[in-house]
Amino acid sequence: MRTLPPPLFEKSRPGKIGYSFPEIQFPGADVAVESGSLRNGLPDEFPQLSEVEIVRHYTALAHLNYSVDEGFYPLGSCTMKYNPKINEKIAAQETLNAHPYAPHELVQGNLEILHLLADYLIKITGFGGISLNPGAGAHGEFTGMLVIRKYLEGKGDPRKMVLIPDSAHGTNPASAVFAGYETREIPSSNEGIIDVETLKRYLTPEVAALMMTNPNTLGVFEKNIKKIADLLHQNGSLLYMDGANLNALLGIVRPGDLGVDVLHMNLHKTFATPHGGGGPGSGPVAVAAHLVPYLPVPTINLSNGTYTVEYDRKQSIGRVKNFYGQFLVIVRALAYIMSLGRDHLRRVTEDAVLNANYIRKKLADHLDLPYSSPTLHEVVFSDKNLKVKTLDIAKRLLDAGIHPFTIYFPLIVHGAMMIEPTETESKETIDQFIATMIRIIGEAETDPDLLRNAPTQTPVRRLDETLAARKMMLKWRREENA
Repeated sequence: MRTLPPPLFEKSRPGKIGYSFPEIQFPGADVAVESGSLRNGLPDEFPQLSEVEIVRHYTALAHLNYSVDEGFYPLGSCTMKYNPKINEKIAAQETLNAHPYAPHELVQGNLEILHLLADYLIKITGFGGISLNPGAGAHGEFTGMLVIRKYLEGKGDPRKMVLIPDSAHGTNPASAVFAGYETREIPSSNEGIIDVETLKRYLTPEVAALMMTNPNTLGVFEKNIKKIADLLHQNGSLLYMDGANLNALLGIVRPGDLGVDVLHMNLHKTFATPHGGGGPGSGPVAVAAHLVPYLPVPTINLSNGTYTVEYDRKQSIGRVKNFYGQFLVIVRALAYIMSLGRDHLRRVTEDAVLNANYIRKKLADHLDLPYSSPTLHEVVFSDKNLKVKTLDIAKRLLDAGIHPFTIYFPLIVHGAMMIEPTETESKETIDQFIATMIRIIGEAETDPDLLRNAPTQTPVRRLDETLAARKMMLKWRREENA
């Protein structure tokens, strides 16, 4: 495990030079910049360091980070899978680096990329239209709910309520509320899915939509989805599907064929584009044919071999983001889809489901499995019957050089351990993870304090998470670290 040599900061010493700027030869070059012209004024003192010290400092900081390029990252629901480097190389092409205000006739290739990905995603999901504009998954949810609201307003009744299962993603309620709706939670059945008879009791004339995550956060496919869609439509309500777990359905099931009205998907999860640390993301929204007029602007159209951009659509919800969406994320997703093709997109799902069920089978005798229903791309265990908590298991994994799985989510599972290996991990890596988990579970039985004090091999030991949440320190300050 790499560690930084002390002192971590305050390496500055008078007289050290990191870079010498050449003498500037043009009129006015010697005019000093006033402190008031700078965004935050001039600092009291610029650090004085040699180039090698700067390089080593930031390289050492980088070594403290953990990434999917370094090791196994089984975050359930977040789908942290390897991003092929060919996609990165394609996105880095200088010819794609066009200014967003460039005349449309000069960026026909860029517009073709947007149009082509939209066409592929429509074919993959089975919908009537799509917008690539939303900048992330939750942004896609919000956009989808705005489309639903605009559609219902056009019918003279926007309604008041959105139903959300207790197995849905945590951002769903917030997206519905931001779109102007109240929310009501529906409890899951003993199978971990929505019960049709239970749903009937919640359906009233005030219900605008049901927001369903499918497969849900237990990794269970909502097998009653078509019956649920029929019930909603009979009630004048719409079915929204959170498609963040679409990597469990690629090439096998198209949500548009199941009666879903609105779907958001995450390019930064299903289609292997980078994410983490707050971005970049991309959350395209696909809709059934009757909702296409309400999609946000702009849209990319193809007519007589020329791509055009349409802004004037009277029924549209309007703009949800500047320009066309996260363009270079879109480029990566298109490269991923084109490199795999139809058959291998299906293989993505098959391998993701196989890997998750392999882990489920191997750990089922060692951990509590709260729901016995078949699972797809991820599996959720609990800390029931253990002498330690889920947090302790997760912290001990850090000592083994493995990023912990998602913990304490979904909320309907006490002490949840949410594991998603994705399709990109080898059997050897998964076997290593399984063996490590079995060893740690054994340690929990024989030496629980070892886990309660973990991690012990990382540069930073276990933090006081309550204090960290209440007193955030987002940047280093000399007076706070003296």
